Amino acid sequence: MDQQKILGYFIEEAQEHLETLERGILDLGKVVQDSEQVNEMFRAAHSIKGGAAMLGYTSIQKTAHRLEDAFKVLKEHQLPVDQKLESLFLNGYDVLQDLVEKLQSPAGLQPEEADSIVDGAAYQFEELQNYLNYLLNQGSAAATSTQTMAAKSTSTGTFNESDVPEEIKVLLHKMLQLFKQEPSATSREKLQEYCTRLGRLAPKQENWQHLLSLSKQAIANPLHSYRTLAPVVLKDLKQGYDCFVLAKPGNIRVSDGLKQLASSQVAQVLIPADPAAAASVLMKVFNDSQLRQLIKNLSAAR
Repeated sequence: MDQQKILGYFIEEAQEHLETLERGILDLGKVVQDSEQVNEMFRAAHSIKGGAAMLGYTSIQKTAHRLEDAFKVLKEHQLPVDQKLESLFLNGYDVLQDLVEKLQSPAGLQPEEADSIVDGAAYQFEELQNYLNYLLNQGSAAATSTQTMAAKSTSTGTFNESDVPEEIKVLLHKMLQLFKQEPSATSREKLQEYCTRLGRLAPKQENWQHLLSLSKQAIANPLHSYRTLAPVVLKDLKQGYDCFVLAKPGNIRVSDGLKQLASSQVAQVLIPADPAAAASVLMKVFNDSQLRQLIKNLSAAR
């Protein structure tokens, strides 16, 4: 069989396994209660490892192996799952996803780049393994501590500020998954709920609270499609996340695009500045008759 076809099959299969891993990690607290689901995630990492080894992609093989080892711990032990553990698994997943995405890019996965990614992520997997070992050693004490912290977080609506960036990252991943779905009243409510949870992470940061308030307003408008909302809302929230990482939450800002979406009472279509790209967007949104009327209205307004 042609080598390129084999690579294509591997990438297609790897993408399916990555989806399994992402779904499981984003709902890890429930997944660990079901041994079959944990086994499914273990097998997904194992399959990617095996395929990468067969094709000689050592970087993907090593990364998948590290995730496989971590899931093995969850297979063999009942551990309490908190936001930190979920975030650490998510960090490892991001590395594996990054490698697979670069593999399917036009330039492919270059050895030097792959080695750099793996070396740069080594500390993340070490931190994951160390935290798993910590939970193992703590046993029931860790479970009690986790429950106490969870109860405290729920009652006060606050978290340790040093954990805020990791908490934001987890919730942004969950929002991204919802934005990939077809819009519905249920998913919009869930997205707004995530905004509320994001707000509880830093209740005293006014800029952050303002950003989340406008995000909720924009999401609540059923006229805004997810294609329009996602790039604006997620970009602004990612910018907020970056400010927390840099310990500069005061630099958080709301983009003009989000302000427009939050205040608008009609459907919005974000048109690129490039004429060719703008024409492409308009042709996808409007039919010929609507385009003619739009042009007529614009001409009359001048």
